[in-house]
Amino acid sequence: MNNSKIKNIRKDVLSDNWYTLYKYTYEYQKEDGEWETQIREVYDRGNGAAILLYNKQKGTVILTKQFRMPTYLNGNPSGIMIEVCAGLLDGAHPEDCIKKEVEEETGYKIHHVKKVFESYMSPGSVTEILYFFIGEFDEQMKVGDGGGAEDESENIEVLEVLFHTALDMIKNGEIKDAKTIMLLQYASINNIFQ
Repeated sequence: MNNSKIKNIRKDVLSDNWYTLYKYTYEYQKEDGEWETQIREVYDRGNGAAILLYNKQKGTVILTKQFRMPTYLNGNPSGIMIEVCAGLLDGAHPEDCIKKEVEEETGYKIHHVKKVFESYMSPGSVTEILYFFIGEFDEQMKVGDGGGAEDESENIEVLEVLFHTALDMIKNGEIKDAKTIMLLQYASINNIFQ
């Protein structure tokens, strides 16, 4: 990290309960050359990976359904979100992480995934980069029920829906999760079902 427009960075820990919330105080050089002091809170939860599982023959995708407290607090009456399978890397390589998450959350053991892009999901306040994958599944890959890791209190319901139904779920507001919308739109733009 080397940006000549930033100096005198000070980092203070505000919270270290689940992940870490920092307060950064620094000087930033504006376009006119003047230096100004800026303060930002930055949440570091690590990086993650997400995947759209799809079956070309059936024209379906696998999605997950689970309760998300932050959405409940911000106007989602049930707190339930429909999402693609995803998880934090916790130090693992993105491809290894997403294969493990797929088996934990959906019960499918997949061997081949394709990274399609990566994105900062909320760059104004969160450090996380999310690695996006797609991967084909079939019934022979089913090795368990899924539902999430027992020690993570996930309580995940696995859904298999037609691809065009999933796209309609974006339009009618059933799917409001950014990573899920991004992967479904990627699949649509790139005609992965053809």
